Amino acid sequence: MKIINKRIRSVRSTQQITKAMKMVSAAKLRRAQDRLLAGRPYSSKLRQLLQHLAEAGDEGHVLFERRDVKSRLFVVVTSDKGLCGAYNMNVISAARAEIDASIGAGVKTGVYAVGRRARDFFRKRGYDVVASHDDFGGSASDDKARQVTKFVVQRFTDGDADEVRLAFAEFVSPMTQRPAVRTALPITPPEKTDEAEDAAALDYIWEPDREAIYVALLPQYLRNTVYIMLCEAYASEHGARMTSMSAATKNAGEMIDALTLQRNRERQAAITQEISEIVGGANAL
Repeated sequence: MKIINKRIRSVRSTQQITKAMKMVSAAKLRRAQDRLLAGRPYSSKLRQLLQHLAEAGDEGHVLFERRDVKSRLFVVVTSDKGLCGAYNMNVISAARAEIDASIGAGVKTGVYAVGRRARDFFRKRGYDVVASHDDFGGSASDDKARQVTKFVVQRFTDGDADEVRLAFAEFVSPMTQRPAVRTALPITPPEKTDEAEDAAALDYIWEPDREAIYVALLPQYLRNTVYIMLCEAYASEHGARMTSMSAATKNAGEMIDALTLQRNRERQAAITQEISEIVGGANAL
């Protein structure tokens, strides 16, 4: 009986922790979703503007430059902490498959790990981790996007990476996160959408000129791409953790119910035994 009571207290304590973590993750998820939704209209307009620029003439900017891929950099975004189900391993598995294929093709391949889980995983297995961040704290910001963008642009323009790919989790819903691996550099002009086709009839005047606009726009476009990626990744992380902690809280409740039932049965058996002994003693008299 004492052992069962001890187990019930232990499970109940764990349940309180998982319930608190679920509530914290839910609050962080709402903030991450708000950032993601707020950033999408601006991102859409940037893509539309880039589409018009590309249609106006040849893309001569260095960030459009396509080279024979002899070196490739993978930016892998995971969480710093665990307790978020299969979130980290799903992203890492998708990234690792692409990284192994790149290495197998004879391409010099490096990993830029954004998140402690990615850093530790790839370092322990001997991959070339050229840089890492483990201080982003599960939230996106323009400053964090600027840090990542500055690093990958420097690697690309210096010739240390002929291609840069982003591996992260797309946020579908709190219960669904979809691993994705996309090319960030060289930049590919977005495909024309219905909205862009409607706006294409407008006669654009580029001032001071297209090249100057490219110089100003492309780093901003890339930074926005990275920012949206971080928003997607961290919304996915908090959604996965909230779902995981919700399941853990539910399982703890079911375990408490089962242990309570077991305790009641043992208590009833003990009472029955005592009654039987009393009746037996009375009959003996």
